[in-house]
Amino acid sequence: MDVLRQARGQLAELTGMEAESVSSFEQTEEGWALEVEVLELERVPDTMSLMASYQVELDAEGQLTGYRRVRRYERGRSDARRGGR
Repeated sequence: MDVLRQARGQLAELTGMEAESVSSFEQTEEGWALEVEVLELERVPDTMSLMASYQVELDAEGQLTGYRRVRRYERGRSDARRGGR
């Protein structure tokens, strides 16, 4: 859990956007890989807000070594390429 908290905090510090959730988390040979969901643009109604998924990589100590946005979507829309998840 500490690794997740560190990753969310470091991503927020770099991007200025708070993480809403971590949708995937796995240990790799180099450390950790996460997919983090963030609110990029708040709209009314909330279902129209613009969300983004970021791939975040951490070393074995939990320090962020890289990140990139992998997709953007409206909060209220399902993602067909991920089976509606």
